[in-house]
Amino acid sequence: MSNTRKKRKAFCRSYLNSGNVREAALRSGFSPETAEDEGLRLLENPACRRYLAELNAHPALPIQSLVISGLSRLAFGAVNDAAALAFSDEPLTREMLADYDLFHVVSIRRERDKGTVEIKFADRQKAMEKLLECAHASDSSAAAAALLSALGGSDGEVDCDEHPDQDHGLFGEAENGSDMVECPGDPAL
Repeated sequence: MSNTRKKRKAFCRSYLNSGNVREAALRSGFSPETAEDEGLRLLENPACRRYLAELNAHPALPIQSLVISGLSRLAFGAVNDAAALAFSDEPLTREMLADYDLFHVVSIRRERDKGTVEIKFADRQKAMEKLLECAHASDSSAAAAALLSALGGSDGEVDCDEHPDQDHGLFGEAENGSDMVECPGDPAL
């Protein structure tokens, strides 16, 4: 498979996950200077449109995977762009901010009279703790399913309505019945 085709496929997968043209292009290996233009060009490409339709026909990633991916990015991702922004002598503009990956940034405050920039980041330690909770919940769920299966239960499923006070692990269903789920405890990072 050619490098160009690999980049196109990576762009399509990333675009479906994020919905962000520029971010998908950056993650696919395009340069920051051309990422948005290249991404928009790819969205018009017939081969990419077919591949996006094919990918879209498959079920989306479970919310657990998306949460774990985001937590992993917060816990282990680079903050180089935010550091470059903090040390930049140029005045902040919308275009400048659009060129940086600021996923980890919680807030930015610039005090012009003092000439300082304050950047607050998501807490990496809390992200790692949440990842550990997710891993533990996943291991517990797998162990419970294996035990139920070994005991002759039906394909490892449990009727949660039988025990309404029971904790259903890290990813319980939302009360409103939607596909959205939330982690227990303090969700803020």
